[in-house]
Amino acid sequence: MTTDAEVSPVHAIIIAQGKVLDFIDGLTQRRDTPEEYVRQEIAKSLVREYKYAKADIEVEFVVRVGTRKPRADLVIFPSQATHEQEHAHIIVECKASTVKSADKKDGVGQLQSYMAACPNVEYGMWTNGVERFCYRRIVKGGKVATEDVPDLPEFGRGDEEAERPRFDHLKPATSDALLFAFRRCHNYIAGNQGLQKPQAFWELLKLIFCKIHDERHTDEVEFFAAANERHGVNGPLKVQKRIEGLFTQVKDDYPTIFRKSEVIELKPVVMAYLVTQLQMYSLLESDIDVKGRAYEEIVGSNLGDYAGLD
Repeated sequence: MTTDAEVSPVHAIIIAQGKVLDFIDGLTQRRDTPEEYVRQEIAKSLVREYKYAKADIEVEFVVRVGTRKPRADLVIFPSQATHEQEHAHIIVECKASTVKSADKKDGVGQLQSYMAACPNVEYGMWTNGVERFCYRRIVKGGKVATEDVPDLPEFGRGDEEAERPRFDHLKPATSDALLFAFRRCHNYIAGNQGLQKPQAFWELLKLIFCKIHDERHTDEVEFFAAANERHGVNGPLKVQKRIEGLFTQVKDDYPTIFRKSEVIELKPVVMAYLVTQLQMYSLLESDIDVKGRAYEEIVGSNLGDYAGLD
């Protein structure tokens, strides 16, 4: 028989109006702002999708940058390491959607300055929920620099960015992670391909069908863009060839949706970027509510009518 002394007490937390409970420590109540919304969603993603322990993540960690002491939004430390600047492994900066990556004060340059100030940081991410940039810290010519990578590594995984992903490494999307990814893709198409919203939705729809077809029918992942395929001429063309091969099969499977003569109307470099934003997720394994929220808001209500997405 269980006694009252053996039962762990449950403490109810009353969240004040205009506040949100911090996902990492489960105690701190933070102002419910657009930036905080992004930070809390990314924190959930780091734990649920990337498998980092809450105990290894610090929120608003003070980073010494010269004489300044700014606070980094999220800093991940190696397991068992003390939470000191010299042990920082990954830094994540989160902004409201109105802050642009090129902003002199709060853009990607801010993240890169934090990475340069931490001698053992390997990776960084900057996101406003719409744009998302991931970097790896390198030493080039004796100087600290950063290079683009498609994604942060999962816990326990090393430098595998240049390798073909494996299906067992794909992550089900949680919370609003997929919604964020779809927003980034839509905005990137509009900004870099010059398409209006309906056309941008249609091009994104083609890629979503290609992604799902890849998960359902191929033995090895074809829907991917390696780190060295994001830039230049040859790399994006390799990505384009792989995705076009998938789209040919999609058209055979869904002749009532896509015409036989239809092609993906995206520049190779744009396509390569979009693929990197989606390739880490398993759309088939993602919760139906997560997918439904993302499809409804970003791609439009009629996308849910296609049985091929369920």
